[in-house]
Amino acid sequence: MNRLIASPYLIAFIAGVVAVFGFAPFGLFPLPVLSLAILFWLWSRAERPARAAWLGFAFGMGLFCAGIGWIYVALHIYGYMHPVLAGLATAAFAAVNATLPALAGYVQGRAKATPNVRFLLAMPAIWTLAEWLRGLLFTGFPWLSVGYSQVPDSPLAGYAPLLGVFGVSLTVAVSAGLLLVLWNSRWSKPGKVALGALLVLCAIGAALRGIEWTQPQGEPLKVSLLQGNIAQDVKFSEDVLIGTLETYRRLAQSSDARLIVMPETALPLLRENVPDSYQSILRDHVRKNGGDILIGAFEKEDGNYYNSVYSLGSAESQHYRKNHLVPFGEFIPLRPVLGWVINEVLQIPMGDQTSGGAHQPPLEVAGQKVAVNICYEDAFGEEIIRALPQATLLVNVTNDAWYGESHAAMQHNQLSQMRALETGRMMLRATNTGVTSVIGVDGRIQAMLPQFEEGVLTASVQGYAGRTPYVWWGNGGILVLIILMLGVAWKLRYSSPDKGRSGGVGL
Repeated sequence: MNRLIASPYLIAFIAGVVAVFGFAPFGLFPLPVLSLAILFWLWSRAERPARAAWLGFAFGMGLFCAGIGWIYVALHIYGYMHPVLAGLATAAFAAVNATLPALAGYVQGRAKATPNVRFLLAMPAIWTLAEWLRGLLFTGFPWLSVGYSQVPDSPLAGYAPLLGVFGVSLTVAVSAGLLLVLWNSRWSKPGKVALGALLVLCAIGAALRGIEWTQPQGEPLKVSLLQGNIAQDVKFSEDVLIGTLETYRRLAQSSDARLIVMPETALPLLRENVPDSYQSILRDHVRKNGGDILIGAFEKEDGNYYNSVYSLGSAESQHYRKNHLVPFGEFIPLRPVLGWVINEVLQIPMGDQTSGGAHQPPLEVAGQKVAVNICYEDAFGEEIIRALPQATLLVNVTNDAWYGESHAAMQHNQLSQMRALETGRMMLRATNTGVTSVIGVDGRIQAMLPQFEEGVLTASVQGYAGRTPYVWWGNGGILVLIILMLGVAWKLRYSSPDKGRSGGVGL
């Protein structure tokens, strides 16, 4: 029993689980720093790169099993997958994502340098590079990148407008390395230097929070975000269609806001099938308000289906069509190979949607230029900035009812908080069951509706103009920094592998 408790793999797994409590809705942002410090310490004690890889895998399994276990709800409760298959699929998804921490463990295990060089340069750079790769490979899944855990309260969140979420991840990883140097050195000179560097890192981040990267543009705008609270298991049922249409009509007509926003697929119909009389009621109402309404619905064109948001009102009708589609949720990758497994073996009646294209202009509505993103498109900062600096507001529409009463919706809201910080734009989130919120340019929630309740969130918001540094260079900035760090680590390497694994604390 004692051997099991002392198992480095169990320690790594538990450290991964603990890191989840740094993210929303818990918000204990120091925990991911401590968790990474434990992982880095375990890596430093691994005799072989392969052992370090398994430690990284164990950490990843703890992080992803605890952090995204809500996928089981979508697969079993709403996707009607057998509970055993849903459990296996959730575990397999966690394992796929855990291969990136495993790869990071293996690569850093090949480093031939003093422990401090590995703690401060190699491990943080390689960890961050692995997170970036996870957000890129197989259409990307950057959920639970440790940088998100620092939004909005950590001083390290101040680095987001400079280097984006992965830049914040790097500061978390460097902080973990500094803690290890401090621990190993106690109050000797390297330890004091590490403590000073950690304080400076946090102080600079806090100072960056005080910089106004963008400037208000135009007058404040009254907006209303609608939350219909339509249960997912009946959302697309014909029996409740009339009730759904009536709910959103009633909520929209209760608002005198200049901009009204409905959630993703609020109207569970093709746009061409939405009654003209219904659209006229909405159009006339928002024109009376001197503004526009954004409506979530599906669109069909030339035989292709799109997850869309379209506008009605004072401005000419425009639309945004979702670009970044969810694999196995909105399309089947490698359909000739995997299509029969999804449709026949698992009996999931799923077709393919079509991407709306990477470069779509902001919607010019209610006197603003609104960059719309749908569902988990807000997980990709490098895609959101494509609409900038033209866009003055960001709007996310989503439907997290798929994940029940889990922490998925609050984690998702935290992604939008990061996007607001990165871009210096307010983010408006209209969702079916929550989290419907208004997020300021500082990444803080200004207003929010309770989850799983019908409601209208009305607030005064401000459009912004200008560019943050992240909008200028995107993820290119952090990639250059990672390359520089790895280059310095390479220069400082020992010629002898044995020396590189010594227990010394000097550089």
